Amino acid sequence: MKDAVTGDNDSYDHKEGSTTSGIFRDRSSAEKAYKSLHERGYHKDDVNLMMSDDTRKSQFNDEYDAERTELGDKAMEGAGVGSAIGGTAGAIIGAIAAIGTSVALPGLGLIIAGPLAAALAGAGAGGLTGGLVGALVGSGIPEEHAAEYEEGIKNGGIVMGVKPRNAEDAKYFEEQFKSNNADKVYRY
Repeated sequence: MKDAVTGDNDSYDHKEGSTTSGIFRDRSSAEKAYKSLHERGYHKDDVNLMMSDDTRKSQFNDEYDAERTELGDKAMEGAGVGSAIGGTAGAIIGAIAAIGTSVALPGLGLIIAGPLAAALAGAGAGGLTGGLVGALVGSGIPEEHAAEYEEGIKNGGIVMGVKPRNAEDAKYFEEQFKSNNADKVYRY
């Protein structure tokens, strides 16, 4: 696979790390990929999860959850947060900082859980001024991929990403994401 930044076929910078991410069309595919992360010793706090609030409501709700899963719990972390967040960017940033690993952005209709939520808090209000693409780019996702992810999220997709600890994990996650029907699988 080509690295989105360098164009190399199998690059991995152990000092800088990389992120592997992809868009899943449904909860079942995302759950399977998430399980592969867990089996490698990664925990829910290592995983970024982004989806629209509508997707969270339809794919991750109590009626859908006959059997609770860790990914479902992670998606639900942002539920109910939206009403507590004001409409101004300052209030959103304060809420992101207070919540730490999960946030609902009502102006964007977006649920973000994982390290990305904290990164957005560090980006300040400027990270949110450009909408979803601006927030994603502000968190380190290349602009061309951020635009693709925005489109996927708008179409009901679930974006999942993880920062692998080593090149072996990066390759494994890329393979697992693809084998579980993820689109737009990138390392950046």
